[in-house]
Amino acid sequence: MEFDFERMSPTDCFTFLTSTVVPRPIALITTTSPTGACNAAPYTFFSIAGIDPPVVTVTVLPTPDGQMKDTGRNILATGEFVVNLVSEDLAEAMNITCIDAPQDVDELVLAGLEAGPSIKVRPPRIVASPVSLECRIHSSVPLSPNQVLIVGRIVQAHVADRFVISPREPLLDTPAFRLIGGMHGARWYTRTNDLFEMERPTWANWKVQR
Repeated sequence: MEFDFERMSPTDCFTFLTSTVVPRPIALITTTSPTGACNAAPYTFFSIAGIDPPVVTVTVLPTPDGQMKDTGRNILATGEFVVNLVSEDLAEAMNITCIDAPQDVDELVLAGLEAGPSIKVRPPRIVASPVSLECRIHSSVPLSPNQVLIVGRIVQAHVADRFVISPREPLLDTPAFRLIGGMHGARWYTRTNDLFEMERPTWANWKVQR
């Protein structure tokens, strides 16, 4: 069956993409408004996108009534945000931050999440997150009214000490993070503890084996 994306509605595009591009890492993003109000919200339209400079991308979709979400407004206004990765232990709290609360409500307080100070940016990090990435906006791309692609440059990272095997490499105990990812639809998630390993082939070995 073929799907013509040039004829599909945004809702149908969302349904198709979230059903096929899986699993998706979750960024629980903390921002502050120009007046200092804190906001937290999870995003699965998120990924790493480069290493020189080190950048992440996140797409902020519009609200159901077509408005710009607080996360997008805050990032564009202040130029700063923090990506907090989500472990299994944080799943329920992360889900609470999805709530359609009024603009002046702090989702971290609702979810019972402790905010810790960042080093280089104003928005706080989430203390219980195994990894937090402080970011400054690198660039932004408007995709449609009140939908924007944010490219953020990572300027500082926080990793809980128990996950650091060697700080010089840096070598981290990734499986121990017990991160979760977004799956099909808006309510489904997956764990990341079912792993398998494959060696990358080299051309020299390939010629010998063939």
